[in-house]
Amino acid sequence: MPADDSASAPCQSHYVPTFSKPTIELFEAALPTLKEESRQCIENLLSYRARRTQDKFPRSQSAAVLVPLFIGRAGDLYVILSRRSASLRQYAGDTALPGGKVDPQDITVEDTARREAFEEIGLIPDRDRVPLLCVMEPFLAGNQMVVTPVVVLILDKTMQPSLNESEVTSIFSQPLASFLASSFPFHPYRAPDPSMPYHTTTEWEWSGGGPIRMHRFLTGREADGVKPVFGLTASMLIYVAVWGYRRAPDFEFQPPNAPTQAQQIACALLTPSNPLRVACEGEGIDADMVAASILRTLQELNSGPGLIEWDKCGQDRKRLTEGLTQRIDVTKQDIGNNTHEQQVMHTERQERHLEVGGKSGEREDTGMRNGQNEHKDGNAKL
Repeated sequence: MPADDSASAPCQSHYVPTFSKPTIELFEAALPTLKEESRQCIENLLSYRARRTQDKFPRSQSAAVLVPLFIGRAGDLYVILSRRSASLRQYAGDTALPGGKVDPQDITVEDTARREAFEEIGLIPDRDRVPLLCVMEPFLAGNQMVVTPVVVLILDKTMQPSLNESEVTSIFSQPLASFLASSFPFHPYRAPDPSMPYHTTTEWEWSGGGPIRMHRFLTGREADGVKPVFGLTASMLIYVAVWGYRRAPDFEFQPPNAPTQAQQIACALLTPSNPLRVACEGEGIDADMVAASILRTLQELNSGPGLIEWDKCGQDRKRLTEGLTQRIDVTKQDIGNNTHEQQVMHTERQERHLEVGGKSGEREDTGMRNGQNEHKDGNAKL
C-alpha cells in the first residue's frame, strides 16, 4: 500500500485500555532505510501513554480514526490520507483519516480504527505487518463526539489498497513532519500556487469561553480537486507530529486562552442538552464523574514533568478548569441537596405516620377504657 509521496491511487461496553506494542528493534530490522529522526519519532510514539484511555465514554457517541504511517524510500515518515467520496452525506470530498463510529463488536478503539481502515481503504488489520505505535488522547468532534486517534506503522510495503468506492475516491501520502511546517515542504516537481499559502488558520469562539484555532494545510493536489487537510484531522496530525518529533510547530498551535481538548470534552459532558451527556444518561454512565476524572487528569498533566507545551497553549486553562470544576461541584451539591430533601421528606412522612398512629392508638385506648368503665359501672348498678 505505501508509496513514497505517490500520486493518488485509483478507486478499487467500553474499551479495554491495554494495548500490546512492539519494540523499536523490530522496526530497525524491518526498515533498513530508517532515518535517525524517523527512528526517534517511532520510539517516542511507542513510549507515548495517553492519560485518559480509562475514562468511560458512551459507545453511541464514540469513534476512532487510524493514523497509518509508513517509511518512504528516503527513510522519512509519511501518513496515508484519503479523499472522501463526493456522494457521502457528511464531509463529502474532504481529506480525512480512515475511521468511524464504534460498532457493537468492537472491544477497543484500536479495533474500531482498524476495522474502519479495512472497510474504507483495504488496510488489513494484521498486528504483525501493521503494528500499533500508540493510542492518543481523545478529541471532541462537532462538540458531541469523542474521537480517538490510533497510530500504526505499516511494515509490509507489498500491501495494496482496495478502496471502497462508496466512501473513498482516492488515497495519497504526505510527510508527517509537514504538519509542523508553515511553508511548503513538498518536492520541487510539485510547484505551489503562490496565491495559496500552505498553512492558514481560522478561529471561532468556544461556548465555554476562549477561542479555538483551526488549521488548514495544502496537499499540493488542489489542482486535481483534492481539498486541504483541515479541522479535526489537521489538529490530530499536528498532535501526532509534535509528540513524535518532540518539537513545537513553526506556528502557534493555539492562542494562550484556548481550551484544551480535555476541557472541551468535560464541558460537553456537563451541558444538559449535549448529545454526549444525553448518551451517558442512556447508557448508565455518570457524566459528572467522567468530567471530574478528565479535569483531575488534566491537572496532573499540567504538573507532570516532560510535557510538551505548544506556545503556551491553554495558558488560561486554570481559570477554565476551575469554572468547570465549580459546575461539577454545583451539580454534586444539587444532587446532594435533592437527596437530603428527599430524606427529610421521608422522615417527616414517617413522623406524621407515627403521630397519626399514636393518636389513633390513644383514641382506641380511651374507647377501651371508657367501655371498661361503663361495664364496671353497669356491674356496680346491678
